Amino acid sequence: MVAGPAGVAFAWLLARPDGPDPSAVVRVFADILGATVLGLCTLDLLQRGERRRAVPRSRLWRPLAVAAALWALTEVVLLVAAAAETAETAAGTLTPGEFGRFVGEISVGRLGAAAIVCTAAIAVTAAMAYRRDAEWSPAPIAAVAALALLARPVTGHMSAQALGSLLVAAHTLTAAVWLGPLLAMALLLRGRGAWATVLPRYSDLAWKCVAVLTVTGVADAAVALGGIGALVDTGYGRVLLAKALCLAGLIALGWWWRRHWVPAATTHRSPESDSLRNAAVEVTALAFVFGLAAALATTG
Repeated sequence: MVAGPAGVAFAWLLARPDGPDPSAVVRVFADILGATVLGLCTLDLLQRGERRRAVPRSRLWRPLAVAAALWALTEVVLLVAAAAETAETAAGTLTPGEFGRFVGEISVGRLGAAAIVCTAAIAVTAAMAYRRDAEWSPAPIAAVAALALLARPVTGHMSAQALGSLLVAAHTLTAAVWLGPLLAMALLLRGRGAWATVLPRYSDLAWKCVAVLTVTGVADAAVALGGIGALVDTGYGRVLLAKALCLAGLIALGWWWRRHWVPAATTHRSPESDSLRNAAVEVTALAFVFGLAAALATTG
């Protein structure tokens, strides 16, 4: 989690005085927590067809409930901050009437409130499933989590462009599916056999995510910048360039993992400690990029 705010801080160094907004620190926590919820659900899907699951569904509910509850809290903070900014007042002096108008009359407010409802519903459902030791499918939770993840991004600058919201949705969800399942694997997978089963499937999924992220990211950059010179002349461009360079580094790391870590784990030659270490390295790098992305969303 520390890597996310570090990414925001690095973006501030690159972009000042153009941004980012201080809310980016909360935003990156919300994005990482949302990816974690979606990743825990995806981890279950990665085990489909296995007679004996490496992670039984009953073990998913507790971390799902905790992550979703924290996610809901961050969404509340972001909604209050956005309402205060719209009302041109401090969050501590925001009146109930001003907050109500923001939620009831402005699309960003309505979508933010919807995200809170979704995340709170996930937390309650997961808590109930944990208490009952339920074997429910988390697929419906994944769908609700995806909707909550998209609430803020689809109202950004790309929403004014043809197919812009679709590109942003694809970019947001594939980023979450790249980070989330790997984080869930690091939290819950134990033993060489578990990694041998799940890691190859995750690796195939991650490369599909990389392809979609690259295409949608280039399209977003072309619209937002308008020219190559803006990559160095503007704060937004410099943060975007840093994000692109980090993505290139992650692609190189993923290629190395597929040549070495994945084959070794698949054949039970990679100790659990090595898999946990490698997963932690990539999760940390991805969280840093999430910090850059959160900062980019609030940089002028």
